[in-house]
Amino acid sequence: MSEILRLLKLEPSVQSRDYVQDKGQFHLFTLLTEQRHPGTWNLSFAMQSDTRAGLRMLLSVDQDISLALSALSRDGSALEQAAAAVVEAVESGRRVYFYGCGATGRLAKQMESTFWRPFWRKVKAHDCWRRLRNKVRGDIEDVVIGEMTGADRALVSSLEGFEDLQLIGRLQLQDHGIQPGDVVICVTEGGETSSVIGTILAAAAQYGDLGADRAAEVRRRLYFVYNNPDEVLRPFERSAAVLDHPAITRINLTTGPQAITGSTRMQATTIETFVLGAVLEEAVARVLRPRLAAAELRDLGLSGRIGLQERLSSFDSVKAAVDESLDDLARFTEAERDVYRRGRFTTYFADTGLITVFIDNTERSPTFRLYPLDQARDAERRCWVQVWTAARDAREAWRSFLGRPFRGLAESFYRAPFEAEVPDPYLREAALRSLAGAGDDQEDLYDFSFSPANAERKGPQRGDLGVVTLIDDEALEPARPESAFGRFSGLVHDRSARLAVVLATESGAAERLAALDRCLGRDDVKVVVRLAPGEDPLTLRRQIALKMLLNAHSTAIMAGLGRVIGNTMTNVSPSNLKLIGRATFLIMTHVNDVLQQKEWAALHGAAEPVAFAEANAVLFEAIDYVRGAAAGQTAEVALSIIRILEALRLRSHVAWERAEEILEREGLAAYLGRHNPALLRSTAP
Repeated sequence: MSEILRLLKLEPSVQSRDYVQDKGQFHLFTLLTEQRHPGTWNLSFAMQSDTRAGLRMLLSVDQDISLALSALSRDGSALEQAAAAVVEAVESGRRVYFYGCGATGRLAKQMESTFWRPFWRKVKAHDCWRRLRNKVRGDIEDVVIGEMTGADRALVSSLEGFEDLQLIGRLQLQDHGIQPGDVVICVTEGGETSSVIGTILAAAAQYGDLGADRAAEVRRRLYFVYNNPDEVLRPFERSAAVLDHPAITRINLTTGPQAITGSTRMQATTIETFVLGAVLEEAVARVLRPRLAAAELRDLGLSGRIGLQERLSSFDSVKAAVDESLDDLARFTEAERDVYRRGRFTTYFADTGLITVFIDNTERSPTFRLYPLDQARDAERRCWVQVWTAARDAREAWRSFLGRPFRGLAESFYRAPFEAEVPDPYLREAALRSLAGAGDDQEDLYDFSFSPANAERKGPQRGDLGVVTLIDDEALEPARPESAFGRFSGLVHDRSARLAVVLATESGAAERLAALDRCLGRDDVKVVVRLAPGEDPLTLRRQIALKMLLNAHSTAIMAGLGRVIGNTMTNVSPSNLKLIGRATFLIMTHVNDVLQQKEWAALHGAAEPVAFAEANAVLFEAIDYVRGAAAGQTAEVALSIIRILEALRLRSHVAWERAEEILEREGLAAYLGRHNPALLRSTAP
């Protein structure tokens, strides 16, 4: 053990001791998804000098997805089985329940509200529905349910305490009335998320004791999708319970370390979204091909007789299209980054790509310690970004977003089980506190509409950026002043803000590009992702291209602003047990990396490495300090690193206020760059 706790006169809190001694199942730094990717080792420092080079570095990691998909194509039997299960659910009156948490919870919502519901609304608006409605169920839009830990409110920001409970997964399964025979697809990037594991185990338990034959039948309906090697997950009891369950089909989509350490919103969730979207797409094709004529299928985007493997192989062309947009993307990234450097704001506007845009924007907050999305009642903007869509008011915007009414968690259903069945007092208190903010009333707290009131109070101003995100023929809309896109673009220009447009479309769409050019000013920015022609009935490839581009874009912005160090999320918010472990590990590794530098030893003497328990004790005190000081966006990890290193450098006590002063004046990147030259290397040492 080092001398750090003595120097800081710090006694580990009760919560810290409990976490270190009794929460070992949440010390997840051994996971492959939590490791540093060698290809982005010095990302933040590269981004400071060359935005284009930094973006190329970020986008290069998506090649890991291509490699994983290539390996998957050698044995796609589980995916073929899943597609067949969805078809059977459609034809037998069953439902398909996607469930996830955090980034994968938003993925689950996307399966329902971006892919499934809009497609079937298009089918019902087509002439073919008159013949088709007697051949498929009338409630077909409702077959797929996308749910996340904490329900719709959690789309905006995570609800503390929920993720760490298997109980809430079981309760939400029951709340939706999921029964034996329904298809349940549970998705977790790490493979260890308690609420997701609770869901799939509860679904399996509905079938009771199973013999071998019955287990094989049930496996066709229950799926667990994850992104870490089995051998890495087996030490975690809850993960092993799923991996060893005879009635659960496992779909392992491991891609390796993420472009930003632990940021599974990137490659892990991208491959999960693409693969599961392809499964839905294949199921739709299998339902409609026997029932519609070739011309009708073409109208619905089902132009060829491709299969699931061909759908998966199309990812490479999507990646190539995103890579080709690099130069324009770099200009877009620099434009938005500079807006924040000036203390100004960005407003995104979207329709077809709304959920993809919304997800990227909301996930910036926990990843980079930003203010969450502003609430409708907030008098002034604090969040750097807001997302609007063409709706008259808040409730209409939610319905445009979800394709259905808002769903919350009813206290009458969840409170009693939380009180009776959560033995850990900290988790019980956190879950009950979050439950109070997860009900149906939360719908009214957020307004994503392009209403006159929103435009007047929170619309773009001089120095701001307005971003219009477009898919296919939406590119024609900004040039039409009467359209919602045209009115938004006009508002941006009228108020002397800057406009950026992002378009995902098939290559050769000359009319769309010409229309865009007519509405752009000299200082505006245009990013076009030109996708190769191909079958895309659910807009899966458009949405994935947009996701990959925006993920790289927002990450590059934050790296350029010093909210990433190397390729680590030093501004992560430690809001659940998993993130507390990640934050502790980041503190420990960054401090110990400095201590092992020969320059440090020469100047300040040799020092014993800081242990996990010591770093955790400092972190919990940092959490209390930030909360008590109302320090807003101040990052506990950064504060802790500086306080520990300053105490070891001076061999004396250092107050939190002193650490905060250094952080505000110098920034963690510059501070660590001075003390740890290894961070500046282009590759991992």
